[in-house]
Amino acid sequence: MSVTRFQEFLSIQKNQFEETLYASLEKISAPKSLVEAMNYSLQAGGKRLRPLLLFATLNGFHKDPKWGLPIAVSLEMVHTYSLIHDDLPSMDDDDLRRGKPTNHKVFGEAHAILAGDALLTYSFQVLAELNHEEISPEKKMRLILELSRAAGPEGMVGGQVADLEGERKSLSLRELEYIHERKTGKLLEYSIIAGGIVADASEEQIQHLRSFAFHLGLAFQIRDDILDIEGTVEEIGKPIGSDEHNQKSTYPSVLTLEGAKEKLTQHIHQAKYALSQIPDMDSFYLEEICNLIADRKN
Repeated sequence: MSVTRFQEFLSIQKNQFEETLYASLEKISAPKSLVEAMNYSLQAGGKRLRPLLLFATLNGFHKDPKWGLPIAVSLEMVHTYSLIHDDLPSMDDDDLRRGKPTNHKVFGEAHAILAGDALLTYSFQVLAELNHEEISPEKKMRLILELSRAAGPEGMVGGQVADLEGERKSLSLRELEYIHERKTGKLLEYSIIAGGIVADASEEQIQHLRSFAFHLGLAFQIRDDILDIEGTVEEIGKPIGSDEHNQKSTYPSVLTLEGAKEKLTQHIHQAKYALSQIPDMDSFYLEEICNLIADRKN
């Protein structure tokens, strides 16, 4: 029964989110080729993990997940821009993303770069235009500030630079965690903290949410590294072994494959423990997302 409840939640929230996401570009007055390139990557599918974390956090505080739709749209645009740029020849040089040709393979490098730029900047326009009676101007400003930190030099972009500079080097576990706390973890953290902000969570509750997000983000990346070894192209929708090809340090290379699996279990346990420290929160959906991340095949 609980599994059915969780699957229904995922399906309903994902459908509502994607309907809102795709509609968000219809009103843009821009060259058709640019909008097509933006839409191509937005509609490539994916788990929509970050929006779902936002909705699950709102639900956990007994708030309507629909309140978070514009925030989730903004967040997914930032995430998608980062994937477009990650795939470029000057970075990871990937030909496939989610089982489809990467953006630059379809539209060319210049249009892919500009599509990423457009998604990033438009994401902040979406947040700035947010108009909801439950979201005060003060909350809106905090949401914009938190997203700027998560996506910028102190967050995702800083992590990407550290990742590039870490290629062809044997990194320590702490150096590896530094990269992934930022490159992967900060946007995941934002999705959860944004839900807490909208739901009027206390600062103590926000700190527990940050702890939850920290462990969840590292668990997500560890599972990603494991899949790069054990997964298949059909399952993960992109070439396997790309980390080894790019001579990147990974959790299995630092800890061994079995050690990485043990570390994954530890972070999932610590994430759930952080949730247990938040009184009066219904953490069911967030805990189930933990299980989903630990067991995911793509």
